[in-house]
Amino acid sequence: MNKEKIDIIKNSESSPLIIKNYIEPNKIKELLTLYEKLPLTVHNQKQNVKKKRWIKGFSENLENWYFKKLKELIGDFNMDNLLTEDQKEILGLFQESHSPIGLHVDAGFNKSSFIYKQTLIPLTPFGSTVIFKNKYYNGSTNFTLDEDELKKDNLKYGQNKRSKNHLEIFGKKSFDKTFHKKYLSHEKIENLIGLEVECIYEWEIGSILIFDRSHLHASSSQLEGKKIGLTTFTKK
Repeated sequence: MNKEKIDIIKNSESSPLIIKNYIEPNKIKELLTLYEKLPLTVHNQKQNVKKKRWIKGFSENLENWYFKKLKELIGDFNMDNLLTEDQKEILGLFQESHSPIGLHVDAGFNKSSFIYKQTLIPLTPFGSTVIFKNKYYNGSTNFTLDEDELKKDNLKYGQNKRSKNHLEIFGKKSFDKTFHKKYLSHEKIENLIGLEVECIYEWEIGSILIFDRSHLHASSSQLEGKKIGLTTFTKK
């Protein structure tokens, strides 16, 4: 991505925003009901993660409610939606995780888009998410040192590419060992070199997290049982 485009994206960036008691309990219940009804998209056995796509048209009332709530928080936006195999829009992604998700960035799949904000709504009370100060603008990417993962290049539509290029971008400062042990023990500490923590979002029912899509982030290793969350992605 060229510097001019990155500068435009940066002009709309801001600090992560956490709002407590923002989502009404009845809407949490409706979102969980929607999650149960949606077809399973992916079950990653290695990470023990289930993903379901929020497909447009499944619940128009919820769609209208969510768009209105989001506009109250971030102003004008467009959803950055992938499409299903039969060309229906995907409004968001439900994830049920039984183990932590690794370091990644959700910077989009369309190089012509101006990425904006992403949101996270916890539907279960357990879990936390680590947001880093470090930012990356070259598409949705999983950052890893796993050589088998790095060799993957036959990726399906909507899958993150794999990279370790972040280690060449953010310097060589060692990552804090105490923080690593407490929050990111599922990650190799060598994969976190040069990264600085922006904030830790402790999951709480009724709250919402909004942050720039360029932020590197990862699940915390602090996880009890399973967690379910809804993530959506926007662009300008």
